[in-house]
Amino acid sequence: MSTENEDTAVPAAPSVPPVPVAAPEGTPAKADGAHPTEGVRETQGGPGTHHTGPAAAGGQAPGYSPEPQSHPQPHPLPEHATAPLPGPVPAGAPTGSQQGGEGGWPPPPPALPTYGGGGSGGPAWGAPADAPGSPAHHPRKRAGGLVAGVLAAALVAGGAGGGIGYWAAERNDSTSGSTTVTAADTPKDIKREPGTVAAIAAKALPSVVTIEAKASGGGDVGGSDEGEGEGEGGTGTGFVYDKEGHILTNNHVVASAADGGTLSATFSNGKKYDAEVVGRAQGYDVAVLKLKNAPAGLTPLALGNSEQVVVGDSAIAIGAPFGLSNTVTTGIVSAKNRPVSSGDGSSGKNSYMSALQTDASINPGNSGGPLLDARGAVIGINSAIQSAGTGGFGQTQAGSIGLGFAIPINQAKNVAEQLIKTGQPVYPVIGATVDMAAEDSGAKISAQGADGAAAVAPNGPAAKAGLKAGDIITKFNGKPIDSGPTLISEIWNHKPGDKVTLTFQRDGKEQTAELVLGERKGDSS
Repeated sequence: MSTENEDTAVPAAPSVPPVPVAAPEGTPAKADGAHPTEGVRETQGGPGTHHTGPAAAGGQAPGYSPEPQSHPQPHPLPEHATAPLPGPVPAGAPTGSQQGGEGGWPPPPPALPTYGGGGSGGPAWGAPADAPGSPAHHPRKRAGGLVAGVLAAALVAGGAGGGIGYWAAERNDSTSGSTTVTAADTPKDIKREPGTVAAIAAKALPSVVTIEAKASGGGDVGGSDEGEGEGEGGTGTGFVYDKEGHILTNNHVVASAADGGTLSATFSNGKKYDAEVVGRAQGYDVAVLKLKNAPAGLTPLALGNSEQVVVGDSAIAIGAPFGLSNTVTTGIVSAKNRPVSSGDGSSGKNSYMSALQTDASINPGNSGGPLLDARGAVIGINSAIQSAGTGGFGQTQAGSIGLGFAIPINQAKNVAEQLIKTGQPVYPVIGATVDMAAEDSGAKISAQGADGAAAVAPNGPAAKAGLKAGDIITKFNGKPIDSGPTLISEIWNHKPGDKVTLTFQRDGKEQTAELVLGERKGDSS
């Protein structure tokens, strides 16, 4: 997982505007507003700091150097006077106590020449434009207006605000008022409407657990599930299946602890329970756990109907990506019936699914967690991701690229019920060995089965339907078949005893056949 930093130049206000070296005499003082400076950089994704220049000794702002005055107290400003601004320290200017009046307080800074050099100019920076005859045109009232203008300028200047602000406060008189601004009251409670992601997550999270698996050999717990095989350990996700304490998850999440290892499930409230494997189906990548000393009041997640899901439906994934438990991500259902073959990366055993594809962010550790619809019902079990670095499907340590795959809940439910009932999976089969590596445009029946056995099992479903070695199956119940994994994914969407129609090619001619799916109990060695 990586984070890219973006460097963005951010303008910052200078302490004082620049002052030209010289200007024609008799020109009214004029200064522009705050000007941005260059060189300030803000980096996204890292801690940022903001520095302001410290005030000079004696409460003065940087660059503030008033001329010595014979009278320490400020005089009333003459009519048409402009607001003075601090400027650069002239060479040879007196410093220390010579600058201030009684008590060390500085007098008003000297007036500046015209900013930009020459021209009649307008009002000084921060000073209001008054028309002759207006109330603000009189000297006493105009002083208050100037003070307000300097205060505003001090806020804009930022770094020089300390020194300028104090000088302005000293010059204020009784005509200046004060204004109090109060913020509107914040609503006490923020209610989330039913159907929002926040409402769905709040309801579902208490029924989702983070699973920690530890192999009997002492494999560390804490790694994420994808890319780790048996003999190690990992972190995955699961969810409450029923009130008896059964937890539904992926087989590859718990495989490392299935034979003599330890398992635990932690709820969103932090309570942790030991668990044990009830049954697991490697081919489906489904497993069922049972909480030891399960607490009362468990709330199973509602199960949806994955057959009714359509592309574009909202999808919400909950899991523990990279160990970050109780993480909620959202997206849509990007595709249906996506044939996916995934492996644990070490045992060489693959799982096959006709998956729901989603762009909801799924990462290592999300496996086994629920994929929810807009009602909060489970439509799938997050199981695999496409990684940009692997070139294939599977459980890897790479991060999400928006291609996640979930086992349809209809299939997972059938498997879970079988595991709870008998402790072992039951697979529908056609009774023929398929070449999983063939590059034909379909699923080709191998020339020979495993260990020298016949490719088409005698008296099996395929044999009874008339299929032979070398036949290329191109459709299953009307759905196109482009490979062996696609055929297996479609077969495993059904139950033993279901009647299906196969379309196949033999010697370049297309034929059809009907057969009744057989069954195989347990995972093959």
